[in-house]
Amino acid sequence: MNTTTPTTSSTTDSTFTQFDGDTATPATGEAKSRFNAALEEAKAGASALKSETAVRAQEYTAQAKDQAAVYADKAKVKAGDLAVEGKAKASEALAALSRMVSDNAAKIDESFGAQYGDYARSAAQSLQASADKIDQKSLEELGEDARTFVREKPGASVGIAVVAGLVLARLFGGRR
Repeated sequence: MNTTTPTTSSTTDSTFTQFDGDTATPATGEAKSRFNAALEEAKAGASALKSETAVRAQEYTAQAKDQAAVYADKAKVKAGDLAVEGKAKASEALAALSRMVSDNAAKIDESFGAQYGDYARSAAQSLQASADKIDQKSLEELGEDARTFVREKPGASVGIAVVAGLVLARLFGGRR
């Protein structure tokens, strides 16, 4: 039979008694209770921290979404302004090209013959008509016209895109 014999500790606390074996002492029970209380307090603190973190994350997410919406609105306005400006410049460029071709039609008559001068005048009229159409149409109408053209003539669209890309590369690219 296994019996435990109490031994008294020589500490200043006279209530602290140790037992050999598996029996808990009052001091051990108190330590366990304090440990469990501290553990529960830590769990509660972690839970509160988790809740606070979730609330702050939601607040920051809402702020980020609001800022993104503001920036998106500003970008849309700026893109619209740039598109209108680009439309005006394209129309002006076509009109200027039309005037240049028309002004040189007489020289073409003298150099190559009246038939080629007439081609130049016809081209100048077509360029001017295109410039006028661009001026008269809204951006939405121009976009729909472009989509229709791409659907109806995909090969020509790719060819135009390639030529435009090559021209832009030559204009903005450096020499190698």
